[in-house]
Parts: sequence; structure tokens; C-alpha cells
Amino acid sequence: MAWSATVVVAAWMAVLAALAVVVVGVALDRAADDSLRARAQAVTATAQVRADGSVTVLEGPDDQALDTDTWVIAADGALVEGPAGAGAAPPRVAELAARVLGADGELVDTVDADAPTRLLGLPVHDQSGQPVAAVVTAASLVPYQQLRELTLVAVTVLALLLVVGVHLVLRAAVARALMPVAAMSRQVDAWSTSDPTQRLGEGPRPTELASLAGTLDALLDRIAAALRHEQVLTAELSHELRTPLAGMRAELDWVRKPARSDAQRQESLAELDTALRRAEGVVEGLLASARSATAAPGRCEVAPAVERVLAARRAADAPGRTEDVNAVALRADVDQTLAVGVEAAVLERALSPLVDNAYRYARSIVLVTAHRDQAQVRITIADDGPGIPADLIARVLEPGFRADPGEQHRGSGLGLPLAARLARTAGGDLLPQAAGADGGGVLHLLLPAA
Repeated sequence: MAWSATVVVAAWMAVLAALAVVVVGVALDRAADDSLRARAQAVTATAQVRADGSVTVLEGPDDQALDTDTWVIAADGALVEGPAGAGAAPPRVAELAARVLGADGELVDTVDADAPTRLLGLPVHDQSGQPVAAVVTAASLVPYQQLRELTLVAVTVLALLLVVGVHLVLRAAVARALMPVAAMSRQVDAWSTSDPTQRLGEGPRPTELASLAGTLDALLDRIAAALRHEQVLTAELSHELRTPLAGMRAELDWVRKPARSDAQRQESLAELDTALRRAEGVVEGLLASARSATAAPGRCEVAPAVERVLAARRAADAPGRTEDVNAVALRADVDQTLAVGVEAAVLERALSPLVDNAYRYARSIVLVTAHRDQAQVRITIADDGPGIPADLIARVLEPGFRADPGEQHRGSGLGLPLAARLARTAGGDLLPQAAGADGGGVLHLLLPAA
């Protein structure tokens, strides 16, 4: 970044330096012409034209200064005035004088002999306005060239110093600006291996760094979601396979007993086949969830999953309900952009028993809502049934617990514990809420936000 900016600055400085040299050259040429013109006009002012047309030059106190490299040449080519001891006018001076008399105006010429010399000629007029002589002044251009070369060297050195200074300042500024980026990268790298639940957050940062912090936090979200995905998958495999494997081991022990009859052995083999199929179904279901390409691993939208659970509940019977099942409305109020850090299959599996439980006890409505609560998403399943008594809140998540064992429904007391286990494995929780004075069951399913 610093080198790119330096190259751009160097290119601009080269253009400016070239422009400066051109401007200085033009200014020096004008200065040389102005100096020559002033001398020529001063000599012209001292020239007198007699009645016979001859020209004389009045001698003044600065005559020697005016005569230096100055010639007054008559129309017939005779030298009227010239530098002391110079003799005849040089050929280029005589040629310029003739051209001035012919053009009757100012002319400028440059002579490149031993040293470049600038010539300027002005005509001298008689009383009738006719040119009768020409004043030619000369000046060496060597000092001007030296000044031009000195200007080029000075501008070049100044440009180089400026480019070097700009490069050093840019490197320091870029390094200073990238220090927070390097610190954020190191922090995120450390968190990604040790604690992916940490986040950079929304601290006071420049706009660019705030955008980078958001991107890195999103990366940590995906890493944490992937880790939760692996944890949930491992926990589900361990939990779901334990029961069929234990059943298969028990049936194998029965088969090995010598007192078993053929019919009993066939019955045990049928039980083994059933348990094996159940284990295969568990493995296939969880692997299908792991291979799902409909969303990023460990992430799903809440609204579609809720709608699928409610649709499945509408299509099924209501176990244990004695009143008209069509009297219970199933509704959802979930933001379509809300997402959680678990797979859709896990969310639906945790949500289904909660909806079933609310549907079983509701009088007229079951409402599912969801909102983001800091780093978690709170999914609330509420019904207008009797609710959970305050003295049973501590036990409703115990496996096999039923508030009233005499109730005539097929519930086994495992739905809420299953949902709680899934939520906790994913880094969330299930919080039952005690019924108020007017009743009403409320369960809060907490899952990590994505």
C-alpha cells in the first residue's frame, strides 16, 4: 500500500518538476529579453539623427555600461558605436541589424557559438519616422542556463526528498493503521482454538475496522456453530444408540441361554432385527442432517422450522385430547431473518415435543414466538391451558416425570427432557415458566444465535 502510494506521488512529482523547469526556463528567457530590451532602449534614447541623416550617440555617465556588448549600426552598415576595442561588428550582429532595418521592428536572435548568446535589435528613427540605424545588444545565456540547471537539480533533489519522506510517513501510517487489524487477527486466531464463544463486539472503531470486526465475529459464529454441530451429532449418536444397543445385548444374552425354545429364539431374533433397524434409522437420520446442504453447518432459520413443526402437529392426531382438536389454533410470530446456531433437524426435534405438550393442554391456542436475546435466540411456546404449577417446575425436566400419572394420554414424560438435552448440548437451555394466577403454560427454548 505504501509503495503504491509512493509510486503515484513520485509520478506526480516528476510531472510537477518537469513543469517547474519549463516555467523557470520561460521566465529566464523573458528576463534575458527584458534586460536586453532595456539596454537597447537606453542606447536608442541617446542616439541623435542629424539633418543629413547621420547618427551619433551622446556620451553619458554610464556610457561604458551601455556600450558593453552593444552596437549601433547605420543603415549603410557603418558601425556608429560599439564596445571599446571590439573593432567591426560581428557578422551575426550586422545581419540582425540589417533585418531590423528591413522589418522596422524589434527582432530577437540566439547565437550558439562558443557560448549561447542572445541578441536583440531595435530600430532608430529620424524625424520622419524612417529607420536610419539599428541598436543591437547581446547577452550571454550561460548564467541563465546555469540557473536553469541549478533549478532542475534543486527541484529533483526536493522531489526525491519529498517522495522519500512521503514513503516513510505512509509506511508509518499504514503500519499504525494495521496494528489494530493485526491485534484483532491474533485475538480471533486464539479464540478460534480456545474459546470460539468470545466476540470482538461493537467497540468504538473506525468504520473499516468495525466492518472487519463484524466479519471476524461472523467467522467465529460459523466456527462455534460447526463445533456445536459436531457436539450435537456426537451426543445424539451416543444417546440414541444406547437404548437399541442395550436391547440387542439383552436379546443376545437371552438367545445364548440353552433353555430357550426355538419360538423364543425367533422372538428374540425379531427383537434384535427391530432394534437394529432402529439403530440404522437413528444413524441415517443424523447423518442425513449432517450432510444437509440447505444451510451452513450448524445454522438454520427459525421461521421455516417452526412452520414445519406446526404443520406436522396440525396433520397429526392430538394424543390424549378429549375435546375437539380443531378448536386449538396453532400460530407463529417469528422474524423471517432470525437464525440459530443448530441444524434444522435438531431445532425441529427439540421443538416438536414442546409444541405437542402445549397442544395437549391448550384450551384454544398455542403461540410460538421468537426473538434474539443478546447471543441467544429465545423461542417461546405458550398455550392458554392450566400451565405448570410452581411446585413442579424443578421436576418437569426429569426423564419419565408426569405431573398426573393418571392422565389418559400416551405421553411418556420424555419429551421435555429430550428438548432440554438437545438445547444444552447445543449451548442453550430449556426454561419452563410457572403458571400465573390465570394459568397458561410457557416454555422458553434458548439456542445460540447465528
